Amino acid sequence: MKKRKLGASGPSVSAIGLGCLSFGGIFGPTTTAESLACLDAAVDHGIDLLDTANIYGNGISETVIGEWLRTRHPQVSIATKAGIVSGPPRGVDNAPAYLRAELEGSLRRLGVDHVALFYLHRHEQTRPIEEVAETMGRLIDEGKIGGWGLSEIAPYTLRRAHAVTPVTAVQNEYSLWSRQADLGMIRTCAELGVAFVPFSPLARGALGVTMPDPALMAPGEFRLKIPRFLPENWPLNRAILEGFRAYAADRGVTPPALALAWVLDQGEHLIPIPGTRTAAHLADWAGAAEITLTDEDRAAIDRLLPAGWAYGDRYSDDQASTVERYC
Repeated sequence: MKKRKLGASGPSVSAIGLGCLSFGGIFGPTTTAESLACLDAAVDHGIDLLDTANIYGNGISETVIGEWLRTRHPQVSIATKAGIVSGPPRGVDNAPAYLRAELEGSLRRLGVDHVALFYLHRHEQTRPIEEVAETMGRLIDEGKIGGWGLSEIAPYTLRRAHAVTPVTAVQNEYSLWSRQADLGMIRTCAELGVAFVPFSPLARGALGVTMPDPALMAPGEFRLKIPRFLPENWPLNRAILEGFRAYAADRGVTPPALALAWVLDQGEHLIPIPGTRTAAHLADWAGAAEITLTDEDRAAIDRLLPAGWAYGDRYSDDQASTVERYC
């Protein structure tokens, strides 16, 4: 696996990380054994950046990773997050005491005394980001975190935060069907020496080897509220995706591997974190960093999936309520 820098002063990590959201069951039932096997496979493929959060399964994801760390002793970099209050009601809390307490809980579940990266999961709009940056700076000074990051924020928030305590990474959604980051965030990260970490780079599974079927999703599944998977939009999106899938087949690669290769091609500071809970799905895209896109590939992908092609928004209004919008 090729390596990339996790921010200007961060460690070198695998060019592709592993998102561990689904270990908590948000995309369907899973087991500890299945998650541990997925983590084992990740290391076998050279992946050494794991991304989790305190709310993923209400601590389940971190607990599973903690068991894996304790029994395997791998050399990996762990990123976790805090700032979202699960509720009810769901909310955002960036208070220093809250972030510190949640970090301590994460460290206990992970069984470690520090993490490489600690993200602010969402920005509490009534709290100055400068205050949060000062909190994160203290946690860095105490050795509890190697660096800090921000999730689902705007370029102006990054600039303000970075001026107080240098930011290691920004984690926003970015893929061939969610391209908002092209409107300033990727460029701002590059200018400041901040890593850009795309989450959901495989479009919530829409760019997987097998496209999801909303009719088969469990009641209450997260994606059932995303407008792009609603009955009026999903058939249109699925039809457009077939052209991309055919192109990947002609090129001799899987659709998720080609989709990740496209993300990696957008800049050396991008480190995507596709998520899965199975070793088999991980194998579908683990070799994406070895794919080199040609000008012909770029032109074909742009023709098949141009910016703005997807039908429906990436979030429902409720899901987007804590996301910073800047365009």
